[in-house]
Order: sequence, then structure tokens, then C-alpha cells
Amino acid sequence: MKELIQSPSTVIIDVRTPEEFVGGHVAGSKNIPLMEISQRVDELRAIGGDIVLCCASGNRSGHATHFLKNEGFTNVHNGGSWLDVNYYKSK
Repeated sequence: MKELIQSPSTVIIDVRTPEEFVGGHVAGSKNIPLMEISQRVDELRAIGGDIVLCCASGNRSGHATHFLKNEGFTNVHNGGSWLDVNYYKSK
């Protein structure tokens, strides 16, 4: 997961609420709240590289990962907590 997170072609999507995102997030990550994922599938499909999803604990990003895999995505990964993703990104 560390190599995936550190790859320049990987896009990190934080599925927490905008309020949570403003309180702290991975530098360069994009905020798409879990409740908007189903409406923004085309936007996510346009991402060429891997997508790492994160949230507060990994639960919401797990739901988003499962949903997107059911939509045919093969490039999505549950990164778990944004704090863990941030840790790996900075190493």
C-alpha cells in the first residue's frame, strides 16, 4: 500500500464530509463525500491511475471501495484512515 500511495499517478480520494476534510486531510487529496460517490462515478472513472480511498477509520472508504468495484472499477483501493494514508505519503 505504501508504494501505491507514494506513486505520483495515484489519486487519493477522502470520502469524509467537507467539514471533516477541512479539519485535516492528506495533502493533494480530493474530497468526495461518501454520499456523493454514486453520483460522481463518471468523474472517478475518468481518473487514469490508481485511486486510494480514505476516511476517518476505513469504514466509509471500505463502503466506497465495495460500491466502485461493483461498478466495474479495478483501480480502487481502501487506504483506511486518512491519518495512515498521510503517514505513508510522507515517508
